Amino acid sequence: MTRLKGSDLLALGFVTFALFLGAGNIIFPPSAGLAAGEHVWRAALGFLLTGVGLPLLTVVALARVGGGMDRLTAPLGKRAGAMLAVAVYLAIGPLFATPRTAVVSFEMGVAPFTGESGIALFVYSAAYFAAVLFLALNPGRLVDSIGKFITPVLLSALLVLGGAAILAPAGEIGSATQAYQEAPLVEGFLQGYLTMDTLGALVFGIVIATAIRDRGVKDATLVTRYSMIAGSIAALGLSLVYLALFYLGATSQGIAGEAQNGVQILTAYVQHTFGTAGSLLLAVVITLACLTTAVGLLTACGEFFSKLLPVSYRTVVLVFGAFSLLVANQGLTQLISLSVPVLVGLYPLAIVLIALSLADRLWVDPRRVFVPTMAVALVFGVADGLAAAGFNGLVPAAFAKLPLAHQSLGWLLPVLAVLVISALVDRLMGKSVEAVA
Repeated sequence: MTRLKGSDLLALGFVTFALFLGAGNIIFPPSAGLAAGEHVWRAALGFLLTGVGLPLLTVVALARVGGGMDRLTAPLGKRAGAMLAVAVYLAIGPLFATPRTAVVSFEMGVAPFTGESGIALFVYSAAYFAAVLFLALNPGRLVDSIGKFITPVLLSALLVLGGAAILAPAGEIGSATQAYQEAPLVEGFLQGYLTMDTLGALVFGIVIATAIRDRGVKDATLVTRYSMIAGSIAALGLSLVYLALFYLGATSQGIAGEAQNGVQILTAYVQHTFGTAGSLLLAVVITLACLTTAVGLLTACGEFFSKLLPVSYRTVVLVFGAFSLLVANQGLTQLISLSVPVLVGLYPLAIVLIALSLADRLWVDPRRVFVPTMAVALVFGVADGLAAAGFNGLVPAAFAKLPLAHQSLGWLLPVLAVLVISALVDRLMGKSVEAVA
């Protein structure tokens, strides 16, 4: 029986960390920290719950079922499960997230030196996706390519940035905005959504499992155990990065008080602390973070669609890579405006799916619980998506009057109510005829 050595497990954890650490993970914590002010640590706790806790639970859920989203969605039926999986993979892959990694890394790491011309973006994105395709077309070398080479460089740069934020803060912790004065934990919780790592975890789960199997590990129990270890290493790394960046933002009000986003906060800090060398450091961090995330997304999409459709992994990766290149050159503003409603709509579904999967041993017949509960989550997901797209007139007014609706959590209580009712019915009905047979 093949087992992984400690160094291999550490490399696997580095891979998982690198897959999750995209540009959004670096730019959102400073922004939240700046707004949280004196409540920075309570806000950071909320952020860690959704930015680290939910993705880790997703990795655990996927490891427990021993596969990808098809295993998680099995109780929904093949058609509904496939539709949800396709929506998640397309949204987090070639339609939005993968192209966004190229555009964000360009605007944060390259544009300050080259300008934001269309030609510069095209040249950069072409070179960027060439590197992404090279790594994605060799999935068996993911651990070697990312875990042992790229990630250590990324970690070194983050250690310099995080260490400077702690040891050489730009100033004292500032004051909180009104929203963070009233509910810092909830605000931090909602900000954690923006990393989109829970959706990413649904995609990356199969990448992690594949990387383990490519090392010769065939035993399902070991694959599950190693996946959980890798997820825990990544969660620890992400937590340390987030805490350092929260503190960086909270202590930067004196130099970036008027900043509108995390990019401006980070740029102001590194210029203040390091000068031009800081800008180069930021460029390295952002570019490597985006590159590794893009490789993971493209690899996961290749694995999924090559099994769903009669096409090879190589074909899927090449087509999606070329499509992502075209989408990336549409510009960041348009890309984000189109992606937010879709991602907002998918989040309740993803959270409910993960929760139901982790509690699978409580259900007599999972279909009785999954189908009605996920159906309610779908209704509220569509409503949230329409609202985010500006189509509030299409959303019934009653939705806005629900508890927690103003915190974008209006779906929570209805879903919990349906879950309780479904679980009771499931218990009362007992084993299904098919299960007994």
